[in-house]
Amino acid sequence: MKKLSAGMVLAATLAVAGQAMAFEPTRPVEFVVASGPGGGTDNFARTIQSIITKRNLMSKPMVILNKGGGSGAEAFLYAKKNEGDANKLYFGTNNAYLLPRVAKMAYSMKDLQPVSALAFDEFLIWVKADSAYKTPKELIDAGKAEPGKVAFAGSQSKDTDETLVALIKQTTGAKFKYLPFNGGGEVGVQLAGGHVAANVNNPNENLGQWQAGAVKPLCVFSPTPMAKGEPVYDGKGWGDIPTCVSQGVPIDNYKMPRTVWAAAGTPPDAIAYYAEVMKKVSETPEWADYIKKTSQTGDYLGPDKLQEFISSSETNAVKVFKEEGWLVQ
Repeated sequence: MKKLSAGMVLAATLAVAGQAMAFEPTRPVEFVVASGPGGGTDNFARTIQSIITKRNLMSKPMVILNKGGGSGAEAFLYAKKNEGDANKLYFGTNNAYLLPRVAKMAYSMKDLQPVSALAFDEFLIWVKADSAYKTPKELIDAGKAEPGKVAFAGSQSKDTDETLVALIKQTTGAKFKYLPFNGGGEVGVQLAGGHVAANVNNPNENLGQWQAGAVKPLCVFSPTPMAKGEPVYDGKGWGDIPTCVSQGVPIDNYKMPRTVWAAAGTPPDAIAYYAEVMKKVSETPEWADYIKKTSQTGDYLGPDKLQEFISSSETNAVKVFKEEGWLVQ
């Protein structure tokens, strides 16, 4: 029999130990959602939960826990209180890293670790179907002619929607009145009812009103048109919407990531495990159906790529916040 050297024995021992230490959840995994039930982030988390269960991608079951208080800050404060707990994941958007920039929060980005992003919400300019504004330029011209009179509805204050409206103002010189409401659904109702002139909802939030012929999209904040698909209303679908930059609005890209986080102190092997699970989710036909249904852009980012995106996204947002005077001092 061939005798193993001490070095070979040590290598074999470490390999076996490494396999033994590979991460697996030790109890049901909490999916902590930074929104209330029924919202976009809740739907995002529950879709992932459903796919993991169907495809048997994790050894333990998952429990949804909604903590949407403070525009989602409640969920991330919960992460801070559960530092190092590898049996909890946190589902949010860019709110995780932007909230501490505009309000004093009891948590910071030091309390979170990025796991992955699986989808990105597009943003559009919408007006009422019978609006006098037929193009983005006409809407912007009105915002210049009557500063502060043309009303945009949006979800929350100093959040993704108001940031985009502020960016439109900063890049075009038009000044709009921003009216915050509780969620994109309510924002869509306000526009369909003619109570505001426009909103910047993502596709899924205004889909029902467009299908009913109550609202219409003017442009999408993307460098390229959205994917072609079935007609939504009057023979037109998402792929027929022009880009905003092609319509004279100098903002070629504005997207919101759907993100997954772990608490600070979560072991690297746990981060790698969950990132791989999310990657597998993103490759399923069920996920493709979800992306199509919600008219999002499917794009998986692992921990490192997500951190790169965060750095760029946060830098751009902070420029807007600074000019608007929103930055926490």
